[in-house]
Amino acid sequence: MPYEVPPLPYPYEALEQAIDEQTMRIHHDKHHQAYVDNANKALDGTDWADRPVEEVLKSIESVPEQVRTAVRNNAGGHANHSFFWEIMSGDGGGEPTGAISDAIDDAFGSFSALREQVTQNGVTRFGSGWSWVVWNGSALQAYSTPNQDSPLMEGHTPILGVDVWEHAYYLRYQNRRPDYLAAWWDVVSWDAVASKLEAAR
Repeated sequence: MPYEVPPLPYPYEALEQAIDEQTMRIHHDKHHQAYVDNANKALDGTDWADRPVEEVLKSIESVPEQVRTAVRNNAGGHANHSFFWEIMSGDGGGEPTGAISDAIDDAFGSFSALREQVTQNGVTRFGSGWSWVVWNGSALQAYSTPNQDSPLMEGHTPILGVDVWEHAYYLRYQNRRPDYLAAWWDVVSWDAVASKLEAAR
């Protein structure tokens, strides 16, 4: 079954404290749709066409070489964006509590240390990419990836991730990526992040 762009779980304007409505409309309806269209086109006629996107990315080196780059970029873009919409909320922000807070403290020492590292990884990612917190099988880990590469390609499960492609923030922030990243923490849904961690474990 071809991939489809999932509907946003909130109105386009819901994240206004960090991301403006027009950016959300363009990002979700245009950019994400393009990744889906191109992923479906690349996978059409292959043995991978009907497999979940997570399975495709985990096995990216087994995807036919002639379409592998297109699949990496576009199926990766689809998976990354589907995840991104889920971990944000207009009621987000603040600090995590419970099991996710404990896991953060174990891996990073404190939430403020995690926030600083994720932000720094995003600020210093050259060109386009993502800054992630992943479950690596035994602990949380933070790193960035280029373009639309997914942690799934490394055998890791994304728990938190922020898009640092210019299309994610340019209308409001222009070239001020640090300002976008600072504001983005106000829309993180810690309930969603905690659910991702619980499922990964």
